[in-house]
Amino acid sequence: MKKKILLSLLASTVLVAQNIELSPLEITSTAIKTDELKSTDAIEIYSAEDIEKAHVQNVYEFLNQQTSVITMPSYGNPFSQRLDVRGYGIENGYQNIVVTIDGRKINNIDMVAPLLSAISPASIERLEIIKSSGIVVGGDGANAGVINIITKKKNAKEITVYMGTHGTASGSFYLGHTDEKLSVSASGEAQKSDGVRNINSGGDKDESSLTTGTLNISYTPVDELELKAGVSFARTDVIYASYLTLDEYNNDIKKSTGTVSEQWYDTDALSLGMSWHISDKLSFNIDGSREKKESIYDYQSIFSYRSTTDYDYNSLASTLDYVDDLFSFTFGYDRFDGNLVNTNNDLTKVNNALFFMSEFYFGKSTLKAGYRYEDISFESKTGEDQEDKLHGVELGYNYMLDKEKSFFANYAHSFQSSSLDRLFKWSTGAFMGYVKPSQAHNYTLGFNYIRPNNKLKISLFYIDLKDEIYYYSDPTWVNSRNTNIDKSHKYGLDIYDKWLINEKFNIALNYNYIRAKIDKEIENDEDYSGNDLPGVSDHNVKATLSFLANKNTTLAITQVYRSEAYAINDFENSSAQKQEAYKSTDISLTYTKDSLELFAKINNLFNQKNGLWVQDDAIYPMNFTTTAIAGFKLKF
Repeated sequence: MKKKILLSLLASTVLVAQNIELSPLEITSTAIKTDELKSTDAIEIYSAEDIEKAHVQNVYEFLNQQTSVITMPSYGNPFSQRLDVRGYGIENGYQNIVVTIDGRKINNIDMVAPLLSAISPASIERLEIIKSSGIVVGGDGANAGVINIITKKKNAKEITVYMGTHGTASGSFYLGHTDEKLSVSASGEAQKSDGVRNINSGGDKDESSLTTGTLNISYTPVDELELKAGVSFARTDVIYASYLTLDEYNNDIKKSTGTVSEQWYDTDALSLGMSWHISDKLSFNIDGSREKKESIYDYQSIFSYRSTTDYDYNSLASTLDYVDDLFSFTFGYDRFDGNLVNTNNDLTKVNNALFFMSEFYFGKSTLKAGYRYEDISFESKTGEDQEDKLHGVELGYNYMLDKEKSFFANYAHSFQSSSLDRLFKWSTGAFMGYVKPSQAHNYTLGFNYIRPNNKLKISLFYIDLKDEIYYYSDPTWVNSRNTNIDKSHKYGLDIYDKWLINEKFNIALNYNYIRAKIDKEIENDEDYSGNDLPGVSDHNVKATLSFLANKNTTLAITQVYRSEAYAINDFENSSAQKQEAYKSTDISLTYTKDSLELFAKINNLFNQKNGLWVQDDAIYPMNFTTTAIAGFKLKF
């Protein structure tokens, strides 16, 4: 079996074949734009073309197959998945990553993961992942880094339709118009699945459906001024079954457990903004948004209950930017006001932040320095309040060895405040006690080597953490609570390589080695000091092999492998069952002729079982069977 896995990994180290040359890409979502060869950060950039060629059903699938980000359905919910970067664990990693869409932060104030399924892959122009950095602009929650998604705003028109196994069907579109004065873009997607797992003895399945839509408009009345407005919505409805025991997982993975959850999740967002180019070097930008969300959660077992949560978010972001050949800087002010209301709670979280970012250019050297001050306050209807005043720092240095190679080093002091529902008992609304914000010292050393036929990035990182936030799960449930790990650390190695071998073949490999250790933590007389943080795999490999048979036809094979880990509740590192290694082999075939593209894709080609281990005999199956889609894309 080990030989089979090794051969599969070696074979899949070959990526997409095209008649193209690789060049440094511009980083557009940071405070100061630069290209990746001159960047002081460890960063991954993926273009619209990269996303289109992957033929993914959602953003989670692209992240999990192509990038260093790990994704897993949240306790069985495929539309709300958890994220992990740099070893924060699949349970809490998503709360240490800031996620933005066109600069609008979409993280929640409670323990609900960002709804990335609300973003149609067809609408994305580029996706940028900044690791162990980004706290100055990203703010609260950027311990592991920032994922920035930039949507399309260009003259283009396209539709994509596909159908697949298990009643899967999807249709998406993008329409864009741009001239000297006006830019308008609209995108949307409708997707549904009849389900794979049984949810009852009658043969009903875990059905799901998704509908999204976005409209963005920008108008330039004079050359110096741009006015922007946008609206978006998402509607999701997903039914998912509960966990399985190990015997059920091994013998009948589609088994009905008698426990069924259904969630409706709706979001509506409105944004307004303005950019004023005061001079060739100085500009002022201001963006505001209002977002309303509603989550309805039904749980049916021996007993049934329904939980409804309403969210109301208001945010404002403003920057004054100066760009010069010798130095650039950004001054900014951010405000976020979030309110959460459900049966037991009426909670508010307010963030106010001031920040400054600068870059200085000395010949072959680039020096970055930035600082953020953030005041975070929590309020509840019962009067238990909390306030944190936190400081973020970024320092970075890049040295260009020549036009193709660069070395960089950076340091970031980052922080993550507690989610609101960590402070209160979900069933009664009772205050459970103060949870300290976590704070991290991040150190990264890296090397970039970008040639016309090869893009190589290597980085080493070390993270020293204080008060890492986690949920202590007492086996008796009496003392279970949200709390902090006193001290912990993480270290590892990231390697990314994309090599255009010739006109027929090229190679892309994304490998991450991570160790996450608990240095000091005693909870309820249980000493976790020296243990591994559960839910973190040491090895994470993603590789794609593509073959360009002719100018119209491309065959691509992708292999994803993650090594085993401790189950996410196993802080003692002593449970009988571990999180098994994750394995999936995917293959796609694409034929392109003029404006028409035909494609077919098979996921999990070898029908390998995968699951999320919470604890012994509590396993949520995911990507456990072979699925397939086929469809077309038309550009006009």
